[in-house]
Amino acid sequence: MGEPRILDISRRVRAGIPVWPGDTAFDFSFVARIADGASCNVGRVEMSVHTGTHVDAPLHFDDAGADAASVPLRKYMGRCVVADVRPSDRGILPEHLPPGFDEAVRAAPRVLLRSYAGARPEGFDEHMAHATPELADWLAERDVLLLGVDTDSMDAFESKELPAHHRLNHHGVAILEGIDLSEVEPGAYMLIALPLRIEGADGSPVRAVLIQED
Repeated sequence: MGEPRILDISRRVRAGIPVWPGDTAFDFSFVARIADGASCNVGRVEMSVHTGTHVDAPLHFDDAGADAASVPLRKYMGRCVVADVRPSDRGILPEHLPPGFDEAVRAAPRVLLRSYAGARPEGFDEHMAHATPELADWLAERDVLLLGVDTDSMDAFESKELPAHHRLNHHGVAILEGIDLSEVEPGAYMLIALPLRIEGADGSPVRAVLIQED
């Protein structure tokens, strides 16, 4: 048996990575350098917890919700299925899922949706595809544990009520945002996308990977 193939579906975190308008921009710097006489290099990071590939903890949109340190980890690792969708202006609805997806989801209860036909826009995408309460209900009926999207939010950019976030949380479906599926073929994989154990945080960046076995 050959070694499993590991596909990195995390976006590269770097200076200039687009963030939600008004959110904290990413910055990395060194506070100690070997070149300056220190015994080791020591870096520091300033960033929003929603930078790049990240999970939304329920606390992000519900003051009574669980923080990033308290979410059940089993939802963020295990069997998943990747699919292409081409949503309408109303968002991603069950009718936009590919034929036969019902059977695929029942065998792999974590769903990753690719809405970009090509590369992501260079800047922040205010016209991103978004999930819908109808999609959340469809997934919950099939006992899905996690929904991941390649956009920066489950809801439309202009949304203030965040209906998809709330409906997913109501059903206990974990939220993974900002994944990079540009080099991934649709199909079944193993997902690992664990949030950091940050007490009191409303989200967390993740290093998300897919494992494809021969």
